[in-house]
Amino acid sequence: MTNLYSDLHREGGQLPIPQRALAIGAHPDDIEFGCGGTLAGWASSGCEVSMVVVTDGSKGSWDPDADPAQLVEQRSAEQSAAAETLGAAGVTWLDYVDGELEYSMALRRRIAEQIRLARPDVLLGHDPWQRYQLHPDHRAAGMGAVDGMVAARDPLFFADMGLDSHRPSAMLLWSADTPDYWQDISASIDTKIAALLCHSSQGETTMGNAHEGGDAVTAFSDRIREWAGRSGAAADIELAEAFKRLTP
Repeated sequence: MTNLYSDLHREGGQLPIPQRALAIGAHPDDIEFGCGGTLAGWASSGCEVSMVVVTDGSKGSWDPDADPAQLVEQRSAEQSAAAETLGAAGVTWLDYVDGELEYSMALRRRIAEQIRLARPDVLLGHDPWQRYQLHPDHRAAGMGAVDGMVAARDPLFFADMGLDSHRPSAMLLWSADTPDYWQDISASIDTKIAALLCHSSQGETTMGNAHEGGDAVTAFSDRIREWAGRSGAAADIELAEAFKRLTP
């Protein structure tokens, strides 16, 4: 039976290494957690990797006395270092306030613009339909990426933008409840971990105090490897990142 919903239909098998890939994350470090191994593997094979971070990261601390302005500056530097570690060509910041991101037509337009500028073969982002996703920024950034992709591909959306429309060949959504695509990251897991460790400001919040070094780094690295092992088990891959794959 023909699938009437083309955005859910796809050919089987692995994606070829894209010439260009664009990842869109709500915060600094979201991309590294969600698809860092995939991007690192592709970049090492010649893919031009670009990253868009939607918010400024200004609330990414459990310290009530933290200076948000200083945190923004620190997280920007950490993200740049992580992107360099992955082999990405660069990072674009949309600079929405962390924790206050709301889905809007303006957000859709800005993401569509980034897609038309980067012209990726593969677009990656948060799965906005993940059940019980608590963080509002993740939900909004994911929906912005999906809807921005639709706007970017269709020429009558935002025609005043002055940019040619662009249709990626695939979209991969991380943190999906029902993944159906797995990317082998066995050769790039160390790079993913190294990129994550660039985000030292997040050591307390998401990395088990890995910023302190020593056993904490080992424990964090082991946790990422265990996670990749569990993700890959469904596809009989030693270490993998799992995604929901859409065909734009």
